[in-house]
Amino acid sequence: MNIKQFLMVYLPLSLALSPFAQAEPSAPKAALTVTVTKPVKATWHTSVLAMGTLNAWQEAVIAAEVSGQRIAQVLVDVGDTVKQGQELALLAQESVQADLAQAQARVTQAEASLVEARANAGRARNLKADGALAAQQVDQYLTGEATAKANLAVQQAALQIQQIRLKQTRIVAVDDGVIISRSAMLGAVVQAGTELFRLVRQNRIEWQAEVAGRDLAQIQPGQRAQLTLPSGESVNGEVRRVAPTLDSNTRNATVYVSLPPDSPAKAGMFAQGEIFIGKTRALSLPQAAVIVRDGNNYVFEINNENHVLQRLVKTERREAGRVEILDGITDTASVAASGGAFLNEGDTVRVVDAPHDQPHDTLPAQKPQSEL
Repeated sequence: MNIKQFLMVYLPLSLALSPFAQAEPSAPKAALTVTVTKPVKATWHTSVLAMGTLNAWQEAVIAAEVSGQRIAQVLVDVGDTVKQGQELALLAQESVQADLAQAQARVTQAEASLVEARANAGRARNLKADGALAAQQVDQYLTGEATAKANLAVQQAALQIQQIRLKQTRIVAVDDGVIISRSAMLGAVVQAGTELFRLVRQNRIEWQAEVAGRDLAQIQPGQRAQLTLPSGESVNGEVRRVAPTLDSNTRNATVYVSLPPDSPAKAGMFAQGEIFIGKTRALSLPQAAVIVRDGNNYVFEINNENHVLQRLVKTERREAGRVEILDGITDTASVAASGGAFLNEGDTVRVVDAPHDQPHDTLPAQKPQSEL
């Protein structure tokens, strides 16, 4: 056997037995075990996003109505809840009571003068008919009666003024509410118009939300709103009024949203939230199924061969742990419910059954406040 024949027989055999010989290609292994979900169509609430400050619905100023009186007692402090007519402070009454007693004495004196004047006028009328008394004298008695009557009316008015002054020494709440400021100090001498207390009427706080002018036409009184406080708590409210004009600088409008009196909202807080203006049908996926990469949103569709297809999707609203999908997949697609961050285009996965999850046709919405 020559060299050429030797190579033709033994060389292919040696290559086949070599450890470096190429192995037969094997089936690709699954990269990950996933559960799948399908997009769900449901009724979602359409809303307008807004942000703004929380302020008192109305504030009431409680001021002194008399001058030169000393504060004798302060009965409430900041944060106290008060009722209409409740005493908040008392002013010294000694001088007012003295003026009142003097006015009462003058009324008594005027009443006595009127009795005397009436008696004289009666006798003058009788004597005038007999001609026993001159007409001029009769007129004087009749004039004296009228003067005494007018003087009594003046003294009675003065007495009423002193009674009012005595009543004004009691500083009372003009409405139900919560005291938010107190400038009354024990022993201070007040003047008429001096502010002593300020309260939030009926303890009503409202959200003054700023919305874009383009959204103003969709907002109407009575619509439900939900805002998030700085503490993370959610509060429901109701649109009370929409401002008739826009701010000339920001081109935004203010929407006044009434909040329930027992809410944790406090005046001065800043909150953001949404105003619900209607309902629409939405196609959505669980939030975990949507992966953000390079600033884009992706979902990973699993085809019939368990291969991964990366889909660029357009998203919109988020509610109750789900994301609205506007474009990129159909409602029949099978999508990886979680673990998408570890998947790539073309991967092979193993699909397992997911726990039974029956989505609601309408996402739950809290009941609006009917009486705020």
